[in-house]
Amino acid sequence: MKRTFYFIVFLFSCCYAVSAQPADAQAQPPVARVMNLKMAFANKELSLTPEESLKFWPAYHNYTKELRNIRQYKTDDVLAMEENVLNLRKKYKTEFKKILGSDDRVNKALTIERDFMGVVKKELQERHIRSDKQRELNQQQ
Repeated sequence: MKRTFYFIVFLFSCCYAVSAQPADAQAQPPVARVMNLKMAFANKELSLTPEESLKFWPAYHNYTKELRNIRQYKTDDVLAMEENVLNLRKKYKTEFKKILGSDDRVNKALTIERDFMGVVKKELQERHIRSDKQRELNQQQ
């Protein structure tokens, strides 16, 4: 009887601890957080106005979706894949130019994914260096 009582108390305390976790920590998956960071980065780099942003992001999402499809299904012939990617970029260059206005901003929009990944890579390298330094300091103590 005593064992059953402790088991029930333990079960309720576990349930309470799980429900005490902040809701926002589980609300947004990592992919969505990265996407939000990328959108903020692109908005800053392209200096998007709210009106431009409303037009740009649906077009950009369509562009990335089509680009992903091309890269996924044309892996056997590299030259054909690159040609399809080039044609897609030409297509979206005119669409982005209608939204963004200048060629410089359009070129930035077409390379924003690469630029963002460069920033992410640099941040991860810096974090790795900092953690290595912290580990060394902890070992010295």
